[in-house]
Amino acid sequence: MEKATSTLRSASSFLSSKLRSLFFVLPVTVMTFASLGLIDQLLRTLESLEYTQPTPVQAKAIPAVLKGRDLMAAAQTGTGKTAGFALPLLQRLLHEGPHVASNSVRALVLVPTRELAEQVHESFRTYGQDLPLRTYAVYGGVSINPQMMALRKGIDVLVATPGRLLDLYRQNAVKFSQVQALVLDEADRMLDLGFSEELDALFSALPKKRQTLLFSATFSDAIRQMAQKLLRDPLSIEVSPRNAAAKTVKQWLVPVDRKRKSELFLHLLAEKRWGQVLVFVKTRKGVDRLVDELQAQGISSDAIHGDKPQASRLRALERFKAGEVQVLVATDVAARGLDIHDLPQVVNFDLPIVAEDYVHRIGRTGRAGATGEAVSLVAADEVDQLAAIETLIQQVLPRHDEPGFVPDHRVPTTQPGGQIIKKPKKPKKPKESAGKGRVHLGNWFDESEKPNAKPIRKVPSLGGAKPSKKR
Repeated sequence: MEKATSTLRSASSFLSSKLRSLFFVLPVTVMTFASLGLIDQLLRTLESLEYTQPTPVQAKAIPAVLKGRDLMAAAQTGTGKTAGFALPLLQRLLHEGPHVASNSVRALVLVPTRELAEQVHESFRTYGQDLPLRTYAVYGGVSINPQMMALRKGIDVLVATPGRLLDLYRQNAVKFSQVQALVLDEADRMLDLGFSEELDALFSALPKKRQTLLFSATFSDAIRQMAQKLLRDPLSIEVSPRNAAAKTVKQWLVPVDRKRKSELFLHLLAEKRWGQVLVFVKTRKGVDRLVDELQAQGISSDAIHGDKPQASRLRALERFKAGEVQVLVATDVAARGLDIHDLPQVVNFDLPIVAEDYVHRIGRTGRAGATGEAVSLVAADEVDQLAAIETLIQQVLPRHDEPGFVPDHRVPTTQPGGQIIKKPKKPKKPKESAGKGRVHLGNWFDESEKPNAKPIRKVPSLGGAKPSKKR
C-alpha cells in the first residue's frame, strides 16, 4: 500500500513539474503594431510618438483596411479610430495606385466640422511625416481660393467638410476619378448637421469601385441605410471609448470670460504655486499666443503643435522632462503619446471639441498611483463641450469662482447627464391695483428716462389733495 502511495506521489510530482514547465515555456502573445503588418517607416513614427500597443479598434481595423475591406465601425474619438484608418490608408497609398494627378485626390476623408477636419488632417500629417505623400484639409468659413490653388498640385489624402468639398467639385477645382478610398468619420454627426443632400451629391460623383470606411458613434436607421448603399461586404467593429477618468486625478473648473483666460492662468500659476504644468489649447495659433505671453512674463515655456517639426517637438518634451521648462503648451493631436512621469498639473486652457479627448488629456497626470490635478478654464460659449464631457465621465465638475475673475458672461449650470440648465426668467411683479390705501401710478415715464418723448403722465403728488375722480 505504501509503495503504491509513493508511486502515485512520484507520478503526481512529475506531472506537476511538467505542467509548470509547459506553463512557463508558453510565450505570452502581446499585440504590437508590427504584428498588424505596418511598414518600417510608420513603425518608426509610432515609436517616436511613444505608441506602444494598438487599441482594440486599431487591432481590428488596421489589418482589414490593409486587405482592402470595407469597414463599418461603431467608434468615437478617444478609441484611437483615427490611427485605425489613417495608418493603413497611408501604407496602401504609398504602395498602390498611380501618382496623383493635378486637381485629383486618392483618399477622401469626410468630417462634419472644421475643427475635426483640422484634427484629422493633423493626424495624417503626423503619421505620414516620413512618407512622400501630400495631405490637405478643406472646409468652409475661410477663403476658397487658397484651397483651389493647393489642389492644383494633386492631393493624396484630402480631409474635407461636405459643403466646401461640393463647392470645390462644382467649380472643377477637385476631381474624383482617382479616389481609391472614402472615409466617413462621425457619419452620425454629419447627418445631424443636415449634410444628407451634400453627401448624396458627393456619393453620386465618386467612383463606384473604391474602399469605403464608415465610422459612427451610433448605428441609427439612417446610418444603416447609408451603409447598405455604400459598403460592400463590410467588416463590422464595435468599440466603446475609454470614458473613465482616473480616480487619482482631482478635477475642477474655473468659470471665466474668454478674453481673461490668459490673465487667469498667470494668476493661478502664481497663486497656487504650481510647479510644472501641461496646458492644452485648442489651436496652434492659440498655443503660440499663450507661449508668447508666458515668456513675456519671464516664465519658461515651450510649445508642441503640428506646425513644429518632429525634432522640435521632441526637444521641447525633453526640456520639459528635464525641468528646464515650467509650462509646456500643446494641442491635442501633437500631445498624443506623451509619457511624462510625476506630472502634477494639467490645465485645459480650452475645452476640447470632442469629449473623449478630455479623458485623454487629464490622463497625462495621476499616473502609476500618484495624485494629480486637472483644472479647466471654462467660458460661457464652451458650455456644450462641458455638458458633453460631464455626460461622458458621468459626473459634474465642481466649480470654483476665482475672486477678481468672476465672469460677466456666466457659464450656465449643468446637471448629471450633461443637461444644461437655463436660468429662469425673473417673474414680473404684478401691478398693484388702485385703492386699498395705495396710489396706483400706472405706466408712465418722465422726461429724464426718454428725453426725446413727451411724458405719458405726470407723477401724482403723494402729499397733496387726492386726484380728481373726473374722467
